Amino acid sequence: MRSEWPSNEYLGIAQIESAERFVPAATRRSIALVGNGDAGCRTLRVTRSFDARPRAIFEAWIDRSVAARWLFATAWRPLAHVEIDARVGGRFRFVDRDQGEAVEYSGRYTDIVPDRRLAFTLALPLPKRISTHVTVAIASIDTRSRLSVFQEHVPNAYARYLRDRWTGILYGLGATLAMTMDAERER
Repeated sequence: MRSEWPSNEYLGIAQIESAERFVPAATRRSIALVGNGDAGCRTLRVTRSFDARPRAIFEAWIDRSVAARWLFATAWRPLAHVEIDARVGGRFRFVDRDQGEAVEYSGRYTDIVPDRRLAFTLALPLPKRISTHVTVAIASIDTRSRLSVFQEHVPNAYARYLRDRWTGILYGLGATLAMTMDAERER
């Protein structure tokens, strides 16, 4: 079976022929790249379904200890530093250590609707530092949830890389939610 995952880089795992076997069968995703009117920019949309309630997904985005395990992290390299001030106007900062160098993701929350939506600016550590806007929408579907990430003002040159990065990040969210749910069942 051919892997849907164009790169294993974000998993931090080399030599994986098919990452699909690591994704729970109940987890689905769809990806879109669409023009948004800005010359040379796009809006990314990455959508996945999770076997978790909206509250658990929302909390995973704003709880510092949980977010450190999956948001901008990799399977082999958790984040070195995480700051989250989860309120409109509040800031966040995630620092990754990649081969001894600090890589920083930062931004400011522009909208927060508990269990339904987060919106924030996001400064990306690409060769040329750029600022984008991200909206995370969470919808309840019975006992499951659908999460959509929309990232606006993405330069065309980085669209594929960022799409792949969000795919890996949401994979990490799914794995983190699954581990959390397994731990709760064992209690």
